[in-house]
Amino acid sequence: MRIKPIKTEADYEATLAEVERLWEAEEGTPAGDKLDILITLAERWEDEHYPIGPPDPVEAILFYMEQKGLTRKDLEPYLGQRSRVADVLNGKRPLSLRMIRNLHDHLGIPAEILLRETPPPPQSNRRPSTTAKTHSRRAAPV
Repeated sequence: MRIKPIKTEADYEATLAEVERLWEAEEGTPAGDKLDILITLAERWEDEHYPIGPPDPVEAILFYMEQKGLTRKDLEPYLGQRSRVADVLNGKRPLSLRMIRNLHDHLGIPAEILLRETPPPPQSNRRPSTTAKTHSRRAAPV
């Protein structure tokens, strides 16, 4: 493969195939140098065409919990009682400034991630059941 700029998705796919073929190339060899160049080109294409934004605050908290082996109970000193921790992690309650400070100071989660707005939880497509309403209405005696 001749090295050239990646301009199309097909060019990108061909570059990835060549990277895979050269993956075991020794550093400092012509094949290793070619691999380095192709990886740089592919990374630039990915940055421009497949950007990855920062995580939302709940995703960041869950990631840090997993990385540090923490449980929901471990978050209680930083977020509050168990129900509040559940509400935050389920996206039902936003983080307060106090919670953000605690998570940043004690767990090292970047404040700029915690300050981002959490997207609302997905809405259910189900309609509310009318069964409860129907059964709670009793026919008036005649």
